[in-house]
Amino acid sequence: MEIASFHSIWTLVIFLAFVGIVLWAYSSRRKKEFDEAANLVFADEEESPKKTGEDNK
Repeated sequence: MEIASFHSIWTLVIFLAFVGIVLWAYSSRRKKEFDEAANLVFADEEESPKKTGEDNK
């Protein structure tokens, strides 16, 4: 096997892996899990009381 053939096969393998990752990331089955992961940043925050006009004096 020549080096050019190896490079061509390796490029094809990397491209297929990229397509697989993109399909996995944008799969509708994963949306709920990704939304939950995106909101983990806000999970530790305490809820502050709502401010009214009188509190700002």
